[in-house]
Amino acid sequence: MPHIWGVRTTWRTVGDGEFFCPGCGGDRSYLRRIGRHRFALLGIPLLPRGTAGTVVECAACRTCFRTDVLGHPTTTRFSAMLRDAVHTVALAVLAAGKEGIDGSGTALTIELHEVLDPLAPHLAPAGSEDILLQGARIALADGPYTPSEHQTLAAVGRALLLSDEDTERLLAIAARTPS
Repeated sequence: MPHIWGVRTTWRTVGDGEFFCPGCGGDRSYLRRIGRHRFALLGIPLLPRGTAGTVVECAACRTCFRTDVLGHPTTTRFSAMLRDAVHTVALAVLAAGKEGIDGSGTALTIELHEVLDPLAPHLAPAGSEDILLQGARIALADGPYTPSEHQTLAAVGRALLLSDEDTERLLAIAARTPS
């Protein structure tokens, strides 16, 4: 027997774009949709009964997610962020080794934070450690860490959300490892 009355949700699309779908596990198109509950009679929505909120619907798997899923970078964006991070760390360490951090320390720290702050929350601990270790290997290429190189690598560790203890442990490991 069909329902004569009830509450039905109607959806309206208010935007679209590309996101990383946790359901599919890849970059997908999405629809941003707002839902409204309506009293329905004979299956026809008639009277408004409140909002159902906003969701992000994957165009491929049709799974709906909360809008905070849009805060995660797509794999394409994540790759670009990672590439920029590695290049910036390398350049910062090279600049610190050549000129010393004193003259350009603030500018280097600002640039490191601009590049690493958006990336750090999305990295696994091993990823953060690997970026720091790559910078450490560059600093060690011409001998032991200079004070400015050590300062720069400590700033990298902080920007990557590593504790000071973990940063020092990793720098010591890199210094003991033959290249």
